[in-house]
Amino acid sequence: MPRTVDRAQQRRQIGAAVLRLAAEQGLDEVSVRTVAAAADRSPGAVQKYFRSKDEMLTFAAELAGERFEERMAAVDSALPPREALRALVLATLPVDAGRRAEAAAQLAFATRAAHHPGLGAIRRQIDRDVRAALGGWLAAAGHGRGPEPEAECLALADAVIALSDGLALRLLYAPDDREALLRALDRALDALIAPAVPHP
Repeated sequence: MPRTVDRAQQRRQIGAAVLRLAAEQGLDEVSVRTVAAAADRSPGAVQKYFRSKDEMLTFAAELAGERFEERMAAVDSALPPREALRALVLATLPVDAGRRAEAAAQLAFATRAAHHPGLGAIRRQIDRDVRAALGGWLAAAGHGRGPEPEAECLALADAVIALSDGLALRLLYAPDDREALLRALDRALDALIAPAVPHP
């Protein structure tokens, strides 16, 4: 009997090869031929699952966003709010070799997204999802104050995301500054996050 091929799994394996190649050499080096070599497949086998470079890049960008969201979802929600927020930010940072490769690929995608409508749309959707989730978490933790608590929590989420993005970029090109940058993270969170207002 012919062996059954799991199409979704094959696409994910090829997408992972795109991410590795993008991290190691940049998106300019991504092609059906180079991805086939990285995935240990023939170019024809890759084209059975992706008709073009753009299709591969779009899928790989979605895969990277999925990995990012999985790490955030794994943070223990039972932690005290300040510790949980720190853990959420740490989940986004390239603090080990695997995450450095993923962050390098994400940076390459973000740069290309400025001129690629499809990748830009994926990046914007990921940003909206993360912003909404983080804003909702901040609201549930009691950080919304003033007449428009929901808007305030979303603004705070934007500030935390900007902090995370900046630290991730610095850690990519200055990994030896990790300890100083993590201390900066703590100082920034202390300035951004006032003690939560207890729920009545």
